[in-house]
Amino acid sequence: MEKDILGNALLDFHNGDYTSDIITYSSLEEEDVLPLPYLFRNYEQMPNLEKQALELCRGSTLDIGCGAGNHSLYLQKKGLVVSCMDQSHGAIAVCKSRGIKKTSQGTLLDFDLGKYDTLLLLMNGIGISGRLKHIDMFLNKLKSLLNEGGQILLDSSDILYMFERDEDDGYWIPEDVAYYGEVSFTMEYKNQKSDKFPWLYLDFNTLQRAAAFNGLVCELVIEGEHFDYLARLSLKTY
Repeated sequence: MEKDILGNALLDFHNGDYTSDIITYSSLEEEDVLPLPYLFRNYEQMPNLEKQALELCRGSTLDIGCGAGNHSLYLQKKGLVVSCMDQSHGAIAVCKSRGIKKTSQGTLLDFDLGKYDTLLLLMNGIGISGRLKHIDMFLNKLKSLLNEGGQILLDSSDILYMFERDEDDGYWIPEDVAYYGEVSFTMEYKNQKSDKFPWLYLDFNTLQRAAAFNGLVCELVIEGEHFDYLARLSLKTY
């Protein structure tokens, strides 16, 4: 069974056993730190992009890739009917302990518990699609979970800035990279390492084209402070 690195870390922090953070290794950067307190931030501590997304949520809401449930908790306290889902057993255990009423553990592609007015995917939630070649399948799965008039709120980042510029002032992308936003990650916590997993960062223009191809309208809601953005997707009306 694959180690639940994120879930173990969330459970430790929630239970008062905070002694170390998560270390991430990616195909773009050698090493980075993911502080556990940030994964338990409240509304006041969230970036403006996340706050904007939460204020746009309406109706029955599914928080996809919910983590420790920060967004679900805020929306639940506002009176929205919120369900949260995550692949991590530990994350869902934390969400239940924090008082989130509706939870589901599993993958998005296997999820089939009704339709929603709002699908929320924050902290680069589109990353779970893994690779650009999966984006059509990913968007169509999201479409299948939308009520009529529903919306998808997601954020991502254009990470082109992380690549070196060439002599013509363009960017040097390795030949073996199908799309520059495809990244591989490994997480480490308390000397336990996860398997390597794919993660997708999608620039807005590529998202907009993919949305249109799959019968969705894609609007840019707000741009963040560091090449990130919040987008709203909805079903095309003919």
